[in-house]
Amino acid sequence: MTFTTPHPIKAIRISAVLEKTGLSRSQLYRLIQRGEFPKPAKLSERSAAWSEGAVDAWLAEKFGQ
Repeated sequence: MTFTTPHPIKAIRISAVLEKTGLSRSQLYRLIQRGEFPKPAKLSERSAAWSEGAVDAWLAEKFGQ
């Protein structure tokens, strides 16, 4: 199976999301519950990650860019 996207998708784990956004873990999950932050993708039974592009887009929206 081949996937083609305009640009590669980079998956980042929660530690990188927290560092990138400056949010605490509890703040992040609160925003996800309210639908105000992108949900992570389940990569396996015990592993989840976010699209770095989705996190960057969320930050850009917050900064009005």
